[in-house]
Formats: sequence, structure tokens, C-alpha cells
Amino acid sequence: MVLYKKWCDATKEKDKRKRYWTYVEKDGGRDEIRDALAETMRSHYDRLERIADDVQRLGYKVAAEILRAQLPQTDKGRSGDLGEILATELVEEEIGLRVPVRRLRYKDGRNMAMRGDDFIGAGYGGEDSKLWLLKGEAKSNKVLGKATVTSARKVLNRDNGRCTPDSLAFVANRLLESNDDDDVQLGRDLRDEVGLKALRADRIDHMLFTVSGNGPHASLKGDLEGAGTNRDQYVVNLHIEDHQDFIKEMYQKAEDLGDD
Repeated sequence: MVLYKKWCDATKEKDKRKRYWTYVEKDGGRDEIRDALAETMRSHYDRLERIADDVQRLGYKVAAEILRAQLPQTDKGRSGDLGEILATELVEEEIGLRVPVRRLRYKDGRNMAMRGDDFIGAGYGGEDSKLWLLKGEAKSNKVLGKATVTSARKVLNRDNGRCTPDSLAFVANRLLESNDDDDVQLGRDLRDEVGLKALRADRIDHMLFTVSGNGPHASLKGDLEGAGTNRDQYVVNLHIEDHQDFIKEMYQKAEDLGDD
């Protein structure tokens, strides 16, 4: 879906392989994307066709209860999940890699954070059209500060900057369960990479994605300046002034399947 172009004004800076992107809501931008974002949020927790089938068989009220059972109910859980959702949509809209597995569908508990990399982008690129990955960390805070940014960068640098083996294997195995030939091929390539560790650093991009009520903290630029130059680096901030109210509003909208 086209989300950010309708919703936000963007400022993009680039210095060789380092990119610093900031997004601010346009006047009326939220109204443009509210319904579509709510549906996108649902799709990260369950397949839309399953939700539609629940509605057809059981009606809107019961279908909404089934969906609600999968969505987080705590402020912390909602904030973290929505950060991952918005990061995933940005990668697919602005970078062109797929985030091929909606991992929030596989949570152990709706209010629990999942372990491992927050999001993994995957695809094929370069002159040889070989495997290309993106390792991402997403942070959502009412007030973003240096400690959060430092913590996120530490995670990105873990495992020598590679996607963690368990996270990559998880994505690979879900893709291998698909009936789509392209998904299966990507799953095989990702599974091979878990064992071979053949990709050079310059084919494993990093993204530090932040959503915050206080806008881009100075530590974000400092973090990007200190990041390695052997890979594409993306540091992103989405400024939502009413951060907590926005999250509450969007989860209420996502849970409301309507009644007609």
C-alpha cells in the first residue's frame, strides 16, 4: 500500500551509503490513511481473508472478538508492535525490499514482545541479482532519547551486523511453507545463508526506525555519523506529536470491523 506518500512530508539526506530520513504528518494526512492503515495493521496479525471469512460465518461482533484476541492490549505492547508495522511498510514502500513474513502473526502472547530482529527485508539486487538483506530495529517512544538509540544500534551491530541466525531461519522456514514458488525460492536462499553466512556486509543493510512524539532527537544524526560505511545505513524518524493518542486511536480503529 502507498502509506507514507499520502500521510507525511519527508526530508531525505544522503551521504554516500548513509541515509537520514524524517517524516512529519501532513495537514489532513492522517485522515487520508486512517482506514487503510487500520486494515494494514489487521493484516500484520492475521490474513485479511481469514478475517473476512470470520465475518461471513460469524458476523462482525464475533469476528471482531477473534481479531481482538490477537491484538495487544497494553500501551507498551501496542507501541512496540505499531513501530514494527510502520517500519515494515516503510521498507516495502521506500526501499523496494520485501519484509516477507508478518511475524506478529506468530507471537506467543498478544502483549509479549517477540525476540530476535524486529524486521528483516529480503530480495535480490546488485548487478548479479543475488540475495540482498536488510536488518532492522524499530523503536516507538513518546519521548525518544539517546539511550534508546544507543541500544538499538547495539542490537544492529550484534552478530557482526548480520541478521541473527534464529530470526533468519524463522523467516526462511515460514517461506518454505508457502505454495508460492518465489516464496519457496527465497526461503531456500535465506536458509542457505543461515548456514553459509556467505553474504558480504555490503549486501546486508541496516535500518534504525523510530516513531516518537518529540521528533528526531539529536542522537539520531550522531548515531548515523558513527555507523559503519561498509553497508547501506538508514536512520529514520516518524514524528507523531500525539504519539500515545495516535496509537490508541489506531488500535481502536483496527479492532472495529464495522456492523454492516
